[in-house]
Amino acid sequence: MPGGAIAVASDHAGFDLKEILKRDLQEAGLDVLDLGTSSATQSVDYPDFGAAVADAVASGKARRGVLVCGTGIGISIAANRNPKVRAAVVHDVTSARLTRLHNDANVVAFGQRMIGTEVAREALKVFLDTAFEGGRHAGRVAKLSKGCTK
Repeated sequence: MPGGAIAVASDHAGFDLKEILKRDLQEAGLDVLDLGTSSATQSVDYPDFGAAVADAVASGKARRGVLVCGTGIGISIAANRNPKVRAAVVHDVTSARLTRLHNDANVVAFGQRMIGTEVAREALKVFLDTAFEGGRHAGRVAKLSKGCTK
């Protein structure tokens, strides 16, 4: 896996899983940029944290992003508002691998209420270790960056 920071963030509903994944990344020797939140007990708004990771990835401060909320859905929608971000909710190793291979996703989102901790840990590893396949998928990914216009 190439170098560069990994930005992580969650809302309160994803805090516990974010902390586990962050620790895994740090133990793997990766540079982690934690953009919050800092508590599972204080209610916060997931769009703020999705946008923070999206901005870090889009600006080059981070090469990839990891987001966690209750379902992974809302926080990924927030991140995808940035045209330089391709955030994907994943539920298992297969979806983590395919979103890198086919979609060149640069942000992964997990739902703490939807995925087991061990599955999330393995899915994150696969997401970070899988390269974009390119080829027939490259044109489709380019369309995503242009706002899906024909």
